[in-house]
Amino acid sequence: MSERPVLLVTAPFDPARAQALGDVFDVVRREPSLAGDSLAQRGIDDDLARATAIVCEVDVVDEATLAKAPNLRAVVSCRANPVNVDVPACTAAGVVVLTTPARNADVTADLAFTLLLMTVRHTGRAERWLRSGAWSPEDVFEPYSAFRGIGLSGRTLGILGGGAIGRRMLRRARAFGMEVLVHDPFLAPDAFGDEARVVELDELLSSADVVTVHVPLAESTIGLIGDRELRLMRRDAYLVNAGRAAVVEEDALVDALREGRIAGAGLDVFWTEPVPADHPLLALDNVTVTPHIGGASDDVVLEHSRIAERGLRAWVAGERPAAVANPAVLEADSRV
Repeated sequence: MSERPVLLVTAPFDPARAQALGDVFDVVRREPSLAGDSLAQRGIDDDLARATAIVCEVDVVDEATLAKAPNLRAVVSCRANPVNVDVPACTAAGVVVLTTPARNADVTADLAFTLLLMTVRHTGRAERWLRSGAWSPEDVFEPYSAFRGIGLSGRTLGILGGGAIGRRMLRRARAFGMEVLVHDPFLAPDAFGDEARVVELDELLSSADVVTVHVPLAESTIGLIGDRELRLMRRDAYLVNAGRAAVVEEDALVDALREGRIAGAGLDVFWTEPVPADHPLLALDNVTVTPHIGGASDDVVLEHSRIAERGLRAWVAGERPAAVANPAVLEADSRV
C-alpha cells in the first residue's frame, strides 16, 4: 500500500494488540456498542471516511456503512460467521471480509462441560435447596440421597459435531475417563483415531450416557434432535446444549423431560431469549439452565484480537489471511 492505512476498531479489543498494530496502521479506537446498529448510525462519519480497515463485533457493516467509507478495503468481523457484515455488498465493493473462527471454542467447551457436570450431579438443584434453608439437623444425610448423580469415568459422551468446540469437548471428556462417540457427516470414521469413534446419529443417541450439541446452525441441523431422536436416547441419559437452540426441538424436549424419557438436560441456549419466566423448562427439576453465557469471557476478546491481528498483518503484507468470508475479493487482488 502506498499510504499508511487507517484501522478503525469498534469491537472490544486487547489494548496490547491494538498498540502492536500501530506499526502498520494508524489505529483509531471507538467505544464498543451492543446495540447492533449500522456503523453509519454511530456518528463516526469522519472515522469511516478515513478507514482502510474496520474491526467490529456487534456493529453492522452494511451498504450505508460502505457508502460512508470510500477508502475501505478490509473488514474483520470478530465472529466465526460474519453475521454482522453484508458480505455480498462488501464483495461487490471489493472489500475483503476476514473472520475470527474458534475465538470462543475453549470457553464454550468449558461452559458446556460445566453444564454437563452440573446436570449429572444435580448441583444447581442442590445449591438452590441448600440456600433455601432446607438442610436440617433432623436429617443431615438427606442431600446424600436427594441429589445422587452419576460419575463420568467409564461413561460414554456423544458429541454432535466434530468441529472446534466438539474436539475440545472430546479432550475434556477423555481427561475424565469417558469413552467418546462423535456424529459428524463430514468426518471419516477414523478421524480421531483411538480417541473417539465417528458413528451415525442413531447409534450415538442410543449408546451415549450424555449427548452434547455442537453442530453449526444450518437447514440440515434445525430440528436435528426431535421427538424421534429423543426417543432413541436411554431413560438414564442426559442432553446438554450449549450450541444452537434450534438444533433441538424445544417442545419435544419438554415432553421427553416431563415424561421421564430422558434423565435430564443442561441448557445454555433457548428458542426464545430472554427466556420467559413461565417457560415450562424452568419449572422442571431435571433441567439445569444458564442464560446463554457460553462465550461470556474476557479470554474471547483476547483470542479474537489475536486472530484479527494475524489476519490484518497477512492482508497488509499481501499474503492470504487464514479465514476469509469472500475469497473472490482476494483472487482479484494482485497483491495476494
